[in-house]
This record gives sequence, structure tokens and C-alpha cells, in this order.
Amino acid sequence: MRKIPLPGLAAFLLGAAFGASAHEGHQPRSEAAAVFPIPAPGSYRLPPIKPAAGGTVLDETGRRRDLLDDAHAITVLALIYTRCGDVCPLASADMARLQDLAAKEPGLARRIRLVTLSFDPEHDTPEVMRRFAAAWRSADPAAPAWAFLTAPDRAALAPILAAYGQRVDARPDGALNHVFRAFLIDPKARVRNIYSLDFFEPALVVTDIRTLLLEESGPEGAEGR
Repeated sequence: MRKIPLPGLAAFLLGAAFGASAHEGHQPRSEAAAVFPIPAPGSYRLPPIKPAAGGTVLDETGRRRDLLDDAHAITVLALIYTRCGDVCPLASADMARLQDLAAKEPGLARRIRLVTLSFDPEHDTPEVMRRFAAAWRSADPAAPAWAFLTAPDRAALAPILAAYGQRVDARPDGALNHVFRAFLIDPKARVRNIYSLDFFEPALVVTDIRTLLLEESGPEGAEGR
């Protein structure tokens, strides 16, 4: 059973009142599906938008690694910070639902890599990210891998944020102003979709991933599915 991390609990419950269900049970956000019908996989294209950026990050153990260190996976990258009391808890809940949804199809799950990257390295140390991961990550062995990363410092973080167009402004109270963004990255390190919170519906993201896999397998693979 996952527990919603504080201090985002109040914001999460507020969001649930407007249609995002509570994290327990991992139900999809029905209003997103109603407003944005989900098409069939492969019935549309996702042209490359721009190259995806790597960069030096730290994993939950403090080990240095590159942000894009798995060239064989389709990556869903979400940029958040753990002290967020606004959209980040909702985004993390959607990532958790995405993990749960993908776990139902082990073949699909093996091709997916989920990444949560904090843009608050002063507070979100590897230890903080490890505790945050424990609250959100599924224990299901069939679930796709979900990495919780931070940056070693602001100097390492700055080019990553710039490459993804993620602006972060500090407020006097210590909170960070930002607009949530998540990125769908293909195995060739190309951004294929950019999601706002309104479009970050797990069923839609899975459909986008299936569309990329059909593209990868070619016309014959698409016809056989």
C-alpha cells in the first residue's frame, strides 16, 4: 500500500475533489478521458519534437549517472520537487497509476522506464528521494522500473532544465514556481510528446508508448497487432 507523501497530501486531496481520484486504488482520472478521448494505438503519429537531454544526476544511493542511461527503454520523465504542495503530488500519483497500468502487461513494462527528477537539489538529496520513492513506487515485480533522481548541485541541474524548457523560480517563502511537464522519450533519445498535467492521463501515456512500439516494429508489426 502506498502512502501519499507530505506536504503534498492536502493538495492531493484538493485535486481529488476536482476529479483526480485518491491514490489508494489507483483509479484513472475520468474527466481527462472524457475531455480528451484516447485514440487507438498506431492510429496517429508522434513526430520527434527535439533531442532529449542527458546530464549528470544522482540516484537514490548517491551514485552519479546520466539522466538518459538506458538506451533501450521508452522513458517517461517527470520533473517535480518533493516539497511541492500544488501539482507535483497529482503528477506523482499519475506516475504511480502509469506504473500500475503498465505492470498488467509485463512485455510492455519491460520496455518502459519511469523517471522522476527533482529540481530542488538543496532539499531533495538522494536520501530524501529514497524516502519519496518508497512512498510512491510499486512493489509489484512486474511493474516497470521507476528511478527517483536529483542533481548533485544547481550547476549540474541548470543545463538539464534549460534543455527541457523547465523554468523554476524561487519564491520568498521557499516554494518554487513552475509549470508541470513530463516528457515521452524514445530509445533514440528524442522527445516524442510533452505532457501538461491536464494531458498526463496514464491510459493516454500508455497508448502513446504503444504507438512508438508499433512504429519501431514497422508496418508488418503494426498489422500483426
